[in-house]
Parts: sequence; C-alpha cells; structure tokens
Amino acid sequence: MRRLPGLDFLRASAIVWVMLFHSWLVGGLGARFAGIQNTGWMAVDLFFVLSGYLIGGQLLRPLSRGEPLGFWSFYRRRTFRIIPAYSVVLALYFLMPGFNREGGLPPLWEFLTYTVNLFIDYDAQKAFSNVWSLCVEEHFYLVFPLIAWYLTRRNSRAAVATGFAAIVLGGMLLRWGLWYHSKEHFLEVIYYPTYNRLDGLLAGLFLATLEVYRPVTWAWLCRHANSLFLPLGIILLRTAIYIFQDRGGLLATVVGYPLLAAAMASFVIVGASPAGFLAKLCLPGVRWIALVSYSMYLVHKAIFKQVEAFLPVWFADHVYLTFVVYALAAFAAGAVLHYAVERPFLYLRDRGRRHASAHRPPVLAQSPTSP
Repeated sequence: MRRLPGLDFLRASAIVWVMLFHSWLVGGLGARFAGIQNTGWMAVDLFFVLSGYLIGGQLLRPLSRGEPLGFWSFYRRRTFRIIPAYSVVLALYFLMPGFNREGGLPPLWEFLTYTVNLFIDYDAQKAFSNVWSLCVEEHFYLVFPLIAWYLTRRNSRAAVATGFAAIVLGGMLLRWGLWYHSKEHFLEVIYYPTYNRLDGLLAGLFLATLEVYRPVTWAWLCRHANSLFLPLGIILLRTAIYIFQDRGGLLATVVGYPLLAAAMASFVIVGASPAGFLAKLCLPGVRWIALVSYSMYLVHKAIFKQVEAFLPVWFADHVYLTFVVYALAAFAAGAVLHYAVERPFLYLRDRGRRHASAHRPPVLAQSPTSP
C-alpha cells in the first residue's frame, strides 16, 4: 500500500471524524461541536474513496502493463491485512464476557460471511455495527479483480465508461425506489447494503483509472489540486452537508451519496498530488494515526462503552475531559491491536511476497491494454 503524506492526513482525519460521530454513544461533545460530530458518518465515504483509489491502482497497474492479474497474490494480501485484527476483535465480542456493552449482537455467521450489512436489524443488534463498512469493502475486494480482468481483456473504453455511469445511475434509481417502499427501515434497507453504497468506491476507482491509463490527465488534475480541487471539494462537501440535514430524506437518499463521493474524490486528488496542500501539512502524529486507523476503527466503539462503564461519576460534569479520556483509551486500544496483531501479520505477508518475487520468472513485456 502506498503511503503518501496527503493520503495519510485524509486517513487520519477520517478515523478521528468517525470517532467524533460515535461519541454520541457516550454523551457526545455537546451543542458546540454538534455540526462536526453529527456529520462524522461521512468519513466512511472518505474511507471508501481511498480504498477505491489505492486498491484500484494496485490491480490496474499490472494490467496496464500487459501482465497477468495475480488473483492469489491480491487475495492473500487482503487476507493478511484484514482478517487477523478483525478475528481478534470478533473473538472479544463473542468469547469475552463483558466486552460487549453496546447492545444486541448479530449472529456469528453474519460476521464470518461479511453479510452483517445485508441482514442486520439495527434496533436489536447495535453491537459492532460499524463492521458494515468492512463488509462493503470485502465485497469490493472479492468482485472487482474479476471485473477489472474482464474489462481489460475486452479492451473497451466504452464498456468502462458505461459501467461507471450504469452503477451511479442504477444506484440512484435503486435508492429512489427503496425510499418509497421501505424508508421506515432506512439504515437496514438503504444506508448499509453494499449495492447502495458503491459511489465512494467507484469515485476512487475512477481516479485510479485516470492515474494508470491517462497519466497526462492525472498530471493535470494534480497540478490543479490546490487551485481547483481543494475549493471544489469544500464546496461539494458543504453542499452535501446541507442536503444531508435530512439524512433520510429523498433528496439526500438519491443524490447525496454521489455528491459526497465527488467531494471526497476531490480531497483525494489533493492528497495524492505531490504538490497538494495536504502533502505539505507536517502535523505530528498524523502518520501514526493513519497507520493504526484500521485497528482503531474496529475497537473504538467497544472501548467507548468500556470506559463509560468505569469512569467515576464526577466525570459527567467535565465533557471535554471525558472525551479526552475516551479518545486516549481508543488510541491505546487501537495501538495494542495494531502492534500485537495487525503488524506481525503484515510482516508475514510482506516476507512471503518478497520470497515469491525472488522465485518468480521474469515477465515478458506485452503491449499495454487500455480500458
């Protein structure tokens, strides 16, 4: 996975924003920070765009050089990256008494099959519900390599453009229909399911496609990152926030998600540009927060509730001090999970990849393909 300072800033900002959103579980930060707290769910869409861009680039680069797509290598990397930390947290929820203080827990088979976002009953199963976004990404990891391989073999730009448009417009139409028939179950029917939340991943894939197959266009985007895409992202995000004031409304349901994806894609252009504003922000701790963001995402809700259960009563009168305690506990738990579980398995993954590369025969150059 590429590490760019600007993208690290976005990843770190996203996890902090998500944690602010979930602080409502323990009382929140009060009216003064209600705006940034209530919109923190949007950070998940930033994660989606980042995943689409980074994973899309990983898969498309070898295909653009005419190399065969290493399905086994890709799925192996994803397995070592995602499964170990996720399995440990899952074991804590199901095997450690007292770890779950959030409410009802979906059945284990939904977690093991990454279908929580398709079958969850949120009113009765709030525990570890944040895993819904991991389910969306796992579905993307499973399906996209096959799609990329197929489209590259067809060598059809029209097919790629049609596919992008069809997914965006199809998603809008699907959400429109579901809103009219099932809006009373907004989270389960509209917000969580993978087929309704592809806009961010698609926006990231679009950026990856431009970078790989249209380097001149991508260079132009990067040159105008600060002058065009930074203000554009701010305008689009502010517009999305305004539309999502009625988060379950028809306008937000139909056009809000593509608009939000476009806003986050604009920020990713700024983050990916070497001359971008975000690449020049040298804030202490940003890279570390980005590094442990996945582990923090997995455990922060559970840790919030654990801390709430053991805090002295007098903390209730000190909202900001209380939140600092929550945040530090979440950072500490994320760090433990990262260094004790996630990092060792990443080391094993990289060692295996180096070993495989040392024994791989050279690939003969072929004509590059273009989608």
